[in-house]
Amino acid sequence: MLNTLRMITIRKRRLDQSDKAVDDSAPLDLTRVATIAYSSEDPAHPVEHLVDERTGPGGSRWVAAHSDSVEQIVVEFDRPQSVARLVYEVEETQQERTQEVRVEASTDGGQSYRQVLVQEYTFSPRGATFQREDLRLELHDLSQLRLTIVPNKHGSGVATLTSLRLYP
Repeated sequence: MLNTLRMITIRKRRLDQSDKAVDDSAPLDLTRVATIAYSSEDPAHPVEHLVDERTGPGGSRWVAAHSDSVEQIVVEFDRPQSVARLVYEVEETQQERTQEVRVEASTDGGQSYRQVLVQEYTFSPRGATFQREDLRLELHDLSQLRLTIVPNKHGSGVATLTSLRLYP
């Protein structure tokens, strides 16, 4: 007779940790609910790397095909989505530069966009080399989410993102 275990899922936290609620929601599976459009990619670092599970410092990453060019990544949802949280990571270990990431949302199939965020990151091989953003949002009925990456506001460089996660 085969004995089967049934796993249950609960929200939990250690007593010595913050009493803020633990966010146990899973990210949207972008490979199933959206198409990711992009302006360019280095074949060794394709856009698929944004949604694989190799995150954090040293993780896989998307890299643009050309240096010093403004790049775009557009998440085109199959059906309108609500996004309550956006998490993305950027890493630069080779050179000093400032990269800007702009996030914009569309509810009309990309005919118009509303700015959600503009963030700059200054990287230095001897200092800051990794940045993780974890943002709470209230975006509803999204048809598209556009990220514009300016790789070289100060210095020279290639646009890059390590990971992208969207949570309902």
